[in-house]
Amino acid sequence: MADSPFPLELLRVLRPQLPDMLRVLRRFVASESPSFEKAAADRCCSVIAKEWRRSGTHVERIPQKRRGDHLRIIFAPNQPRAAGQLLVLGHYDTVYSTGTLKEMPFRISAGKAYGPGIFDMKAGIVQALFALQALQRTRVRAKKQIVFLWTSDEEIGSESSRKLVETEARCSDAVFVLEPSFGPRGLVKTARKGVGEAQLIVQGRASHAGLAPEEGINAVHELATQLTRIEKWNDIRRGISINADIVEGGTRTNVIADRARAVLDLRALRASDMRSVESRLHALRPVHRGAKLKITGGFDRPPLEHKICAALFERARSLAKQMNLSLGECTAGGGSDGNFSGALGIPTLDGLGAVGDGAHSDHEYIVVNTMPARAALLAALLTSS
Repeated sequence: MADSPFPLELLRVLRPQLPDMLRVLRRFVASESPSFEKAAADRCCSVIAKEWRRSGTHVERIPQKRRGDHLRIIFAPNQPRAAGQLLVLGHYDTVYSTGTLKEMPFRISAGKAYGPGIFDMKAGIVQALFALQALQRTRVRAKKQIVFLWTSDEEIGSESSRKLVETEARCSDAVFVLEPSFGPRGLVKTARKGVGEAQLIVQGRASHAGLAPEEGINAVHELATQLTRIEKWNDIRRGISINADIVEGGTRTNVIADRARAVLDLRALRASDMRSVESRLHALRPVHRGAKLKITGGFDRPPLEHKICAALFERARSLAKQMNLSLGECTAGGGSDGNFSGALGIPTLDGLGAVGDGAHSDHEYIVVNTMPARAALLAALLTSS
């Protein structure tokens, strides 16, 4: 890509906007939005929608019965016909219950801004808003229609929003995900593991542990044998991990356990490995005579593979270089809605949001002075894609 003055121009426009960015961010963070609390999430949705309407975009609120409403925001360039579509993707729900603000209020200290959901990922939504406004204020023009999609249930699996995300992604030439970046250098995420959950349930037969142990079938013993087998499937180098993180079984110490279960966390970097793990799980057979196995669940979020992100990352790195910024990449163990668009084969770049740390913790924060540059990078990507 040839050097262009546009990235620097965007950065010059955005740097003086930092105080305004922080004012909007304070409003977003102060409006708590737990994934499981629809009324609170809807109030936050209204706050976000109000800010975006001020930018002159078309804001569509998509009602939900059990979760917060989703927001679909459309910006069309000043052309007779937009030559394609770009999708900017993120979520406004957080893992924090209503009332968390009392213990961890929005505050700025030593160049960092703190608050529930500020890093994951309300600052990303603010950066996207100001990226759009920068395009409106400069001679830089987007060639394609831009859809900003802010959903309400990403933190709990995207059950109500997945279809919407996939529908918009299929209409798009590229997807930019405003999830937080990684580490102090603000690495973008060019690969994410697929994520899932499975249950391994064992049915045995109860018996008196002292009087007739030979008549029982110990479900706990069977489960332990199966988990030992499954543990050997882990391959850290390939990015495959299967972990039994909830295990339970039995009723009393003098009764042979007739039931046991384990809940497995599943992760894989490749779609082929995801399918292999699921196949191996469902091929398990009992070791102890008379025991019965039941396997449920599996992967519910496919991996975002590096090959889907590579070209967009190189473009982003080139644009960042024109702003005298260094941009790196990483692989993330967790999933995002970008996994869905990537699995459809749509070029997807994730982790374009805030620089900070402490997601889902009581010290979640962003680095304040990085916000204009991250917004400028997104704006440059939207004009060059």
